[in-house]
Amino acid sequence: MALVNYNTENRIGYITLNRPEKRNALSFEMVTDLKNAFIMAEADSDCKVIILKAEGKVFCAGADLAYLQQLQNNTYEENLADSTHLMELFKQIYNCPKVVIAQVHGHAIAGGCGLATVCDFSYSVPEAKFGYTEVKIGFIPAIVKVFLLRKIGEGKSKALLISGELIDSTTAKEFGLINAIFDASKLEEEVNKFATMLCETNSAQSMAYTKRMIADVQHMTLNQGLDFAATMNATARNSEDCKKGISSFLNKEKLTW
Repeated sequence: MALVNYNTENRIGYITLNRPEKRNALSFEMVTDLKNAFIMAEADSDCKVIILKAEGKVFCAGADLAYLQQLQNNTYEENLADSTHLMELFKQIYNCPKVVIAQVHGHAIAGGCGLATVCDFSYSVPEAKFGYTEVKIGFIPAIVKVFLLRKIGEGKSKALLISGELIDSTTAKEFGLINAIFDASKLEEEVNKFATMLCETNSAQSMAYTKRMIADVQHMTLNQGLDFAATMNATARNSEDCKKGISSFLNKEKLTW
């Protein structure tokens, strides 16, 4: 049985965690399959927006127990390679030129919460719990911290990462960790509705440019950021998508992306 499934429908690519018997816990193999699925989705011309979801009752419970026990016997070099493997997945999702939406139907804990964190949007059910519990077992939420600080800021990141406490979906939304909450009966419908809207009303190129700029501009000085913005602005103006969009707007024609 595949640990991760990938399929497309109506220009939406679905990446599904498929290890429900282990609460979709992240093993080395699971991370490998996720990386491969995102490579497929990024290259797939039939996929414009990606939805990350899961089978079973839990979205993702982080690393599984057997995996954690194995890590205790690793050398520093082996642990560095393994840590880099996970880092590459999070970085891959964050930098993916296609919009990635997490459909969180159950608890997202530790590395599982990290998966939701690096997605562009996260939709949740009311019952889901979120948190980074690494400090409670003497570990650290090292990799996700880099992305969480960008997403919700220092104060709220400290509250989550240092306490290790779980929070409910309402608090997660207040913190800016997730975007919206829907009853379980409506979650899939609402996520698909949002993904479909992005597919039908927005230029894929424009969304990719915007994602790239949001990621890159944060490490620049003010002047560097403005120069980068002006360059990207000029690049976008010369693109076929921009010419098509402006022409349709001026001629009052219905635009289908």
